[in-house]
Amino acid sequence: MAMTIVETRAVTGGVDTHADMHVAAALDPIGGLLGVREFPATATGYGRLLSWLGEFGTVCLVGIEGTGSYGAGLARHITTAGVRVVEAGRSDRQDRRRQGKSDPLDAVSAARAAQSGRARGASKGRDGAVEAIRALMVARRSAAGERTQTINQARALVLTGPEDLRARFTRHAAAALVAELASLRPRPGSTVGYATRIALRELGRRAEFLDGQLERLDELIGPLVAARAPGLLALYGIGPHTAALLLIAAGDHPGTIAQRGRLGAPVRRRPHPGILRQDRPPPAQPRRRPPGQPRPVADRVHPHGL
Repeated sequence: MAMTIVETRAVTGGVDTHADMHVAAALDPIGGLLGVREFPATATGYGRLLSWLGEFGTVCLVGIEGTGSYGAGLARHITTAGVRVVEAGRSDRQDRRRQGKSDPLDAVSAARAAQSGRARGASKGRDGAVEAIRALMVARRSAAGERTQTINQARALVLTGPEDLRARFTRHAAAALVAELASLRPRPGSTVGYATRIALRELGRRAEFLDGQLERLDELIGPLVAARAPGLLALYGIGPHTAALLLIAAGDHPGTIAQRGRLGAPVRRRPHPGILRQDRPPPAQPRRRPPGQPRPVADRVHPHGL
């Protein structure tokens, strides 16, 4: 009895992602276009997109634009299904110049970039410890910026306010200024003075609230950074906030600065500029004219143009 062997076609997908809709393209093993279709950017749409790609064969690889933004949910869904996902990046500029900008073209370009190996970067997972740090750092960054703005507004009000307020608060450090402003007890009197004191009190209380918010966020960020990359702080001698920014930039991918810091592997660092200057020979000093020796004739100022 003869046995029939059925070969399954390997399919490469490409997706151009947007806030509401994703455009997907499917390629056969030799780069032929199998189809292009649009799907909603929802959990149901992710499933339909992957099922549609599977209708052409076995989905082996999918290139997605924006795995760290609009395509984060789709990248997680496809990765969970056991399909490799790569960050496709921008579409080819030459293709855009020849054919113009279009979502189907961008989807096909993403698929071709993944299939050719031009796009090989791992997708940003947005589901690990680094994503948790990033979310907390978003809140911390805005809180720190608003605190600085609040203190600057308070200093401006003190500068233009009544003389007694200027004399009392002008030279205060930020922490002392916030504490004293928050404890103000304005009493009715001069309209301008009373309103200014109320405004300063509210700004002080707002700064205190933001200080408490920053402390709570730091209590969460510090342990996450230490657990994710314990060697990073020791290797670079940096604070937890700078380490958090490095982790966010590096992501969860192996072989990055975050992973090397976590494993305690040696990391090449540039020597301090002062060390480089000490290693170099001193620059040659320009030759100076000995004292008493006249300057060359060409350098002298001759009377009457001679």
